[in-house]
Amino acid sequence: MTNVSVIGTGSWGTALANVLADNGHDCLIWGKTKATVDEISEMKTNSKYLPDVQLNQHLIATLDLNEAVNHAQILIIAVPTKAIRSVTQQINAVCLEPKMMIHVSKGIEPKTFKRISEMIEEEMDTDKLSGVGVLSGPSHAEEVAIKQPTTVAVASHDANVARMAQDLFMNDYFRVYTNDDLIGVEIGGALKNIIALAAGITDGLGYGDNAKAALMTRGLAEITRLGTKMGADPMTFLGLAGIGDLIVTCTSVHSRNWKCGNMLGQGATLDEALAKMGMVVEGVRTTEAAYEMSKAFNVEMPITTALYQLLFEDLDVKTGVMALMRREKKNE
Repeated sequence: MTNVSVIGTGSWGTALANVLADNGHDCLIWGKTKATVDEISEMKTNSKYLPDVQLNQHLIATLDLNEAVNHAQILIIAVPTKAIRSVTQQINAVCLEPKMMIHVSKGIEPKTFKRISEMIEEEMDTDKLSGVGVLSGPSHAEEVAIKQPTTVAVASHDANVARMAQDLFMNDYFRVYTNDDLIGVEIGGALKNIIALAAGITDGLGYGDNAKAALMTRGLAEITRLGTKMGADPMTFLGLAGIGDLIVTCTSVHSRNWKCGNMLGQGATLDEALAKMGMVVEGVRTTEAAYEMSKAFNVEMPITTALYQLLFEDLDVKTGVMALMRREKKNE
């Protein structure tokens, strides 16, 4: 049994905390909303994010970040990308001994182009961080919470961190592979949300399977181009954190990014779609970051560029699709 704390009571944080509790670990989950924390501790449910799911009876939640951080040797960071720096700063302030930190968020910071592991390393004192990694792959929280078979990858520059995370999470319904390409796993998990937004748009417009298949295939090419430019192994994008995550996020009604894109395709504005979602849609912020990165690294990313123009420059959806179809002739 290992003492572990999950930082974040959203759907993914709660589902992973449940996996850890199922595995017999002493798991504490931290959140900032009293109603959610009380519900998890007392009712063993999280009805806002995982309706109709009964959680492990040993799972306990807390509002006290100090308690959560110093309860555990390993912290699972499950907060939105935009909150990574502030939450990590708070963890650093109360941390009494070195922690291994595994994040499960999927995004890139605009302007700095930092991956999440890089943000964590920047905000934690070196003597308070024993290792950092990422867990990513095709994994809807709604399915993990009801113990449907799921397979993911965990990556770190430190093989011991990856193996420890693998041991921590793996069970009969949650299979974990190790991967030594931290950059590729983080980039794949982040950029697939851009393509999922676009896939939702094609469905909202009423386009068929041909359009979505083309979008996913050419989207994977964009992800691979930018990822390798940043130092990733191109083969990573043919694995769980690449094409695996891309498939599940572009084709499932569980996907927040697909849902948001679907509303955009049906004519909603971005503000209207986000308000109706009521949850973080990481692909919007990542589109901004990836567009900026494509310019900075001189990487051709036409789908990302069109989506950026649609989200932030009021490009008409059908005009954007036509512009992509009429691009100059190329060899695949």
